[in-house]
Amino acid sequence: MAMTFTGSIHAASSGKEEIRTMLIGAIGCNLAWGLVDGVMYILTDLVERGRTANALRSLHRTRDPDKARAIVAGAVPGSLASVLKAADLDTVRAWLERIPAQGRPGITGRSLRGALGVFLLVSLSTCPLIVPFLFLSEPTPALRTSHGVALVMLFVVGSAFGRHAGQSPLRTGLWMVLIGVFLVLLTIALGG
Repeated sequence: MAMTFTGSIHAASSGKEEIRTMLIGAIGCNLAWGLVDGVMYILTDLVERGRTANALRSLHRTRDPDKARAIVAGAVPGSLASVLKAADLDTVRAWLERIPAQGRPGITGRSLRGALGVFLLVSLSTCPLIVPFLFLSEPTPALRTSHGVALVMLFVVGSAFGRHAGQSPLRTGLWMVLIGVFLVLLTIALGG
């Protein structure tokens, strides 16, 4: 998002006021999206915990072994459910039946902390892109430095993502950079 703002200015023809407006826009945009993403984190957490509570309640209510197996199979990832046999599902069901049924989930301290973390991550990710504009007086070098910082950030995040996903960190980092550049150019071309 911040790269969209910095990429939309023309450093050679932009004055200090345009740069200041761009910085305020980038910060405001990231604060707004940080807030939206934080709220979405809370809602997603509520939905997931509600789904788990519903499955557990359904499991406690049923006495039909086939229906119980279907509930357990529906609660685990599809790739895992596809390899579990009926006896495996029965073992998991027996273990789950020992867990007391839960009421309706509410917002927890854990989900609030997670939402705060998401908000800070999204909001603070703007800071490295803004720093060049604070320390370099000329717009063109500041813009080029900001874009360089953004590309390095994309590569680092892409490498970490690749490592976490069991992929080549180098290749995933490079793909992240290419995808990021493409999305920014597309956003700018569409008027964003």
